[in-house]
Amino acid sequence: MKTITISDLKPGMFVVGVTRQDGHVRVKSQGWVRTQGAIEALQKAGVLEVEIDPDKALQAKQQTQPEHNEAAQQDNVTVHDPWHKTTSVGAELDLATTLYEEAKGIQEKAFADVKAGKAIAVEEFKQTASGFIDSIFRNQDALACIARIREKDSYLLEHSLNVSILMSIFAKHLGLERNIIEQLATGALLHDIGKIQISNEILNKPGKLSDDEYNLMKDHAKYSYEIVAQSGLGQIATEIAGFHHERLDGSGYPFGKKADELSQYVRMAAIVDVYDALTAERVYKVGLTPIRAFRILKEGTPDHYDADLLAHFINCIGVYPVGTLVKLKSERIGIVASSNPREPLKPVVKVFYHAKNMLYTEVKDIDLADKRVTDELEAAIKPEEFSIDLIRFFRHTMMP
Repeated sequence: MKTITISDLKPGMFVVGVTRQDGHVRVKSQGWVRTQGAIEALQKAGVLEVEIDPDKALQAKQQTQPEHNEAAQQDNVTVHDPWHKTTSVGAELDLATTLYEEAKGIQEKAFADVKAGKAIAVEEFKQTASGFIDSIFRNQDALACIARIREKDSYLLEHSLNVSILMSIFAKHLGLERNIIEQLATGALLHDIGKIQISNEILNKPGKLSDDEYNLMKDHAKYSYEIVAQSGLGQIATEIAGFHHERLDGSGYPFGKKADELSQYVRMAAIVDVYDALTAERVYKVGLTPIRAFRILKEGTPDHYDADLLAHFINCIGVYPVGTLVKLKSERIGIVASSNPREPLKPVVKVFYHAKNMLYTEVKDIDLADKRVTDELEAAIKPEEFSIDLIRFFRHTMMP
């Protein structure tokens, strides 16, 4: 293998991967670069260096020889841009909200069906997962924002929806195929379905669980595994439902599986599940900021979580995820309304309150990447720090 600059890349070379770049793209598949146009596309995407395999270079004759097969004339290398958007977050929010509320209804029905001994309406979950993915590919910020603004009393329902949304965003950034993302999203929607078999006294207990109660709680993953396996949704969804509490060192539950028994998809689910649980606002617990949650996850590598996958997850979610409540140095309070992958510390913030003066202000978008803006993002904060009903604000100012 050999690493070269993009200016040294020539038609006929076989690209193995991108080694240095100025942006957030990746080579979706290895292959030969057959045309100068493909090289220019990589340059425009911010690729600076690539790794090539000199032994696989095409000869000049092979490059110029006419091909009858039209597909053979095309470049094998394609660029995947995980941040690509086809619509604005404002335009997508209304539809994303409808998708989210419909999904909550499907979740409620599924819990009732399982409790009554009925089969899960599998097609409804597949359609929900597909709807989430379509929205995420149009603009991931809309559903990401909704997933951050959750009701304290709806954790059981909303946690599964949020894990499904975050798994889809994660998988999109890794460049996984659409059919795989759909299986991941569906498995995530049902990953906690086994909790229907756990008593409400244990599920909603505000204090620490006793050893006996904790052992009963751990059984929910086993129940989830059995329920999803019987639904016929396939291996990926079943493993996510049953193994999302397993850990790489074998210390997880309910089966005590180790690293070589856990697929990439299960490792992804473990990270996402814990992240959403840590950042969730509960009746009996304050949610952590994303930065604090990332720190805890990092402390769990490499024994519990896959370090490489965690790095990718942090990159795609961002230090200040969309929907995060933040304070600017000017004492203005707002919500991160749009991500900025090139400068993660400079997102678009929708400001609405002044902490020092303790009054609402005109709602306006502040693009912190705009050179004319002097505000700097100071920190992520919690809503209880200044007694604002965040849900009410979100619904009145973010929705179109």
